[in-house]
Amino acid sequence: MAEALSVLTTVGSQEEARVLAAGAVERRVAACAQISGAVTSVYRWEGAVQTDPEWQVLFKTAAGSYDALESYLSEAHPYDVPEIIATPLVRGSAAYLEWVRQETQETQEPPKAQGA
Repeated sequence: MAEALSVLTTVGSQEEARVLAAGAVERRVAACAQISGAVTSVYRWEGAVQTDPEWQVLFKTAAGSYDALESYLSEAHPYDVPEIIATPLVRGSAAYLEWVRQETQETQEPPKAQGA
């Protein structure tokens, strides 16, 4: 199993994207989030084809934090059925992957005492 994931969602505005991104990082369910947009999405919803601008949010998280991230996104997302797609990070720099792991720990380890 991959140690880290990229998790994608889309929302209808840049402000909604910023709110989701900040909330995930503040809750430590994602190490970081990148916002891209606007993109054009074409999809079927309630029997009709829709075309709308959307902003993509790409979260980086530890695999063990996925359930918490999905739960947060499901609760905080403005859509009835949000797109939440996880892709495993097959490879990455050891330092970056360690940073993702550390940033998504629920509690930070206290600094080690020096001396004594």
